[in-house]
Amino acid sequence: MLDVSDAVRAEIGEAEAERLLAGENTPGEYDCTSCRSRGNTSTERTSTVLFVGEETAVLAFAHAACIPSQVVTVSEDQLQGAVRTLTEADQQAETAEARSSAAQAAPTVGTAPEPGPRQAVLGVTCGQVLIEDTLHPAIVVEPTSPIARPGTNGPGDDFLPLLIEHGFHPVTDVAQLPPPVTGWSVLLAMGQLHAVLQPPASPGTQPVAWWQAHQPLAVTEGWRTAAARNHTVVVYAAPVGSIGQQPREDLLREALEKAAADGVLVAGTMPLAGT
Repeated sequence: MLDVSDAVRAEIGEAEAERLLAGENTPGEYDCTSCRSRGNTSTERTSTVLFVGEETAVLAFAHAACIPSQVVTVSEDQLQGAVRTLTEADQQAETAEARSSAAQAAPTVGTAPEPGPRQAVLGVTCGQVLIEDTLHPAIVVEPTSPIARPGTNGPGDDFLPLLIEHGFHPVTDVAQLPPPVTGWSVLLAMGQLHAVLQPPASPGTQPVAWWQAHQPLAVTEGWRTAAARNHTVVVYAAPVGSIGQQPREDLLREALEKAAADGVLVAGTMPLAGT
C-alpha cells in the first residue's frame, strides 16, 4: 500500500526503500502531510514524501489521493520548523485550529522571482470561494507595489500582463472556475502552505518558487479539506490596491468580484504538488 517514487528512492537509497516497502520502517498510522487527517499505511495507499533542506532531510507520509510520492526541497528553517511541528503535534493540537482560523484571512508575504525583473513583495490571503455550488480553496496574491516589466524602470504596473504571458487567465466572473495554468502548482506540505511554484527555467530542472512563505502559512481545516477533495487550488492575482487585506471570506469575495468587474483580476487552477 506504500508508494516510493524513483526520486525518493534515489535520495534514501535502495536498501532503505526496500525496508519501507517491506513495512519495517513504516509508522502504521500517520498524520497526512498534506491534509493532516489520519492515515494508515496498512489499509490505504500512502505516498512517501521526502522533505530535503540544506542539511536535514525528513521522511513523511501522505494519502496517495492527496499528493504523490515526491521529493520536496524546502529551506532549512522551514524543515526545522516542520520537525518541531511533528514532534510537538500532541501539545499543539489544542491550539492549531485557533492559529489556523486566525491565519485564514491574515496575509503573509514572500518574495517573487520571475516573471518580474526584480524581487517584489507579495501579499497572500487564503480563503474558500464558492464556485458552481462547490467550495474551492483559493489563494489571492497582491503585490505591495507596482511590478515593472524586465528591462524597464518606468512607473507602470505590468503585473497582470506578465502573469497572462505566463498562462494566467483574465477573470470576468468569479462564479466560474478558472482554467488551469500549465506547469504551475501549489506546495501544501505538513498541512501548511509553503509556496506557489512556476515551471522550471529549463527542461529537466526543478520548478521555481514564484512565491514562498517566509514561514509556512497555516490554513484552516476547511481549506485543507477542500484542497484534498479537489486536488487543486484556485490562485487569483490582482495589482496593488485592488483587493486589500480582507478580514472575512465574504468581504474577500466582494473584493474579488469588484476586481473582476474592473478588469484587474487574473486567475488559474493549480494542482497540489511539490517539486
